[in-house]
Amino acid sequence: MSVPTTPSQISLDTAVDNTRTGDIWIFRGRSGADRAIRALTNSPVNHVAMAVVLEDLPPLMWHAELGHSLQDMWTGRFQRGVQLHDLRAAVQVWSGRYGQQGWLRQLEPAVSREQEDAVLRTIARLDGTPFPSTAKVTARWFAGRVPARRRDEDARLEYAYCAEVVGSTYEAMGLLQRRHRSNWYDPGRFWSGDRLPLQPGFTLGREIAVVLTDQELAAGRT
Repeated sequence: MSVPTTPSQISLDTAVDNTRTGDIWIFRGRSGADRAIRALTNSPVNHVAMAVVLEDLPPLMWHAELGHSLQDMWTGRFQRGVQLHDLRAAVQVWSGRYGQQGWLRQLEPAVSREQEDAVLRTIARLDGTPFPSTAKVTARWFAGRVPARRRDEDARLEYAYCAEVVGSTYEAMGLLQRRHRSNWYDPGRFWSGDRLPLQPGFTLGREIAVVLTDQELAAGRT
């Protein structure tokens, strides 16, 4: 089920209850690192993640980050890099501890069982991939701006930042036209102001701000 209307903001409960596999979660923070990422990529946001919602499991968040405060639901470990988290807990941490504003963009139409299987294969391939240093993030992002043939080694990333993970997963699901290497993607590509090369028939809705209560923010800080 998708959010029945397109409000400007919704509660965390509503967002978690209505998010589906493939929905995009994007974040904007105030730290120096957050501002540096936005300045580097000329983007209004500094982090992107993807929802994974499968039968008999709570909604999950698939992304890459430096932190290791939440348990990775794929390996059971507390690890840095590419991770699969409980979505509610992840949003609370990103909002409460990291001071980030989050938005939800919903994918239409709902994904198929085959596309869900592609998500699981991508998680098995990329989970645990290290998050690059700031210098390597910068180098990879600049390399992605240089016209070049797409390379097969994208499937075996040595390092991966958040937008690479989401872009690679979308490609594996058949949602994106495979025009670019994984390091072409940055968080701003998933903001509605940019042009993401989605396959015909798929769309991402406008950003909906997700507003947390004081109690939810406090839970993310603990």
